[in-house]
Amino acid sequence: MVPLLLVLLVILVLFGAGFAVEVLWYVAIAVLVLWLLGFLMRSGSGRWYRW
Repeated sequence: MVPLLLVLLVILVLFGAGFAVEVLWYVAIAVLVLWLLGFLMRSGSGRWYRW
């Protein structure tokens, strides 16, 4: 019974990590798109963001 629970726990952790990594990929792609849009739409030498 304990090995079965351990295997299920490992599967759950790996599924959770995979979901988190996928969400982070979407966040990274969104930030990249925003950065590229800001780079293309900037006016003159001024930056469109404050960081």
